[in-house]
Amino acid sequence: MYLEIRAIESTDAVEIFITATPQPDLPIQKQAEEIFTAIKELLQKTETFILEERVFATDRALEVITLIRKNVYGDLDDGVGPTCLVVSEGMYGEIAGVQVHAVRSRQKLEVLYSEGTACGRVLHQDGKRYIVLSSISASEAGQALEQARAMFKKAESALKQCGGNMLSVVRTWVWLGDILSWYKDFNSVRTQFFIDRGLIKGNTKHHLPASTGVGVTPEGGAKCALDLFAVVGAQDSIKFLNNGGEQGPAFEYGSAFSRASRTVTPAGETVFVSGTAAVSPEGATEHVGDIRAQIRSTICHVRAVLKDMDCKEQDVVQMVAYCKTEEVEKVFSTMRGDLSWPELTVIANICREDLLFEIDVTACPGAHHHSVTPTH
Repeated sequence: MYLEIRAIESTDAVEIFITATPQPDLPIQKQAEEIFTAIKELLQKTETFILEERVFATDRALEVITLIRKNVYGDLDDGVGPTCLVVSEGMYGEIAGVQVHAVRSRQKLEVLYSEGTACGRVLHQDGKRYIVLSSISASEAGQALEQARAMFKKAESALKQCGGNMLSVVRTWVWLGDILSWYKDFNSVRTQFFIDRGLIKGNTKHHLPASTGVGVTPEGGAKCALDLFAVVGAQDSIKFLNNGGEQGPAFEYGSAFSRASRTVTPAGETVFVSGTAAVSPEGATEHVGDIRAQIRSTICHVRAVLKDMDCKEQDVVQMVAYCKTEEVEKVFSTMRGDLSWPELTVIANICREDLLFEIDVTACPGAHHHSVTPTH
């Protein structure tokens, strides 16, 4: 098992970003015990508390993981479950990895509820509210498009509990089972919702959150699920990069998101780079059928966005590489080269049939980088 840890500190807070990947060839239970024990020990050592958490694993592994996580965390479990995402078996086996974003502040995290279920957390600090919602879904709404509409409305309702709204949202992650069959229709639902809430006004796309929309199935079988990060009380400090990083506006080919966003966060600033693939400035897929070329192009596009957002390579605190097949994942593992980004790769469908690879990253200017290998 391997942990990669990044941290950013200020006089007011500390933020810790953890990427945990299992040792291959161990039983699922042993992999999960090692991962969550190491995370718990790190949280206790740094006196931090989980703000958001994601687990990528097969459906079978998630059944084991849920129980082990609860038993290992004990009192650290505040009732907000991680976003559990069903992926195919990859290089590390049935558990691809776990990501955690934890924080220490003078104020305690508060749990948010949606329809009686713990769905996220909020941190009040210096007149601002930092809100994370996890795995918002609406399988009871019926067909996929109705689930998508209800999902956004649920998120909006949760934000309103903290005095926020959709204009407070800086970053979204949308987990779409069977993405290729309905991504265009999903985009229509999202765009209309954003128009209705004032994120899009006429030809002015003034507030499009950074986003990832990828073919990963939420645990439990919902057609879609949503994670988001929002900030209330810091509107003047939020920046959106609608086009840049060698790519044009995604909105022009039907996807309502910015290439990246930047906002104040508890211990400094954070840049969220949207899910990025080998797409040309005109919106066409690059290097069709060429795995290596698509990977190289994607990395170049991400680096260009980081540069546009005034971030350095060493500022990256989290990264997920979405690989369409095991072959793509294996090729990427041989091409990482000088990438210093924390590594988490998953098998997932991308939003176009001819796209093979996608990356999203989170970066904190001035983050401290170190890696540890637990002995247990």
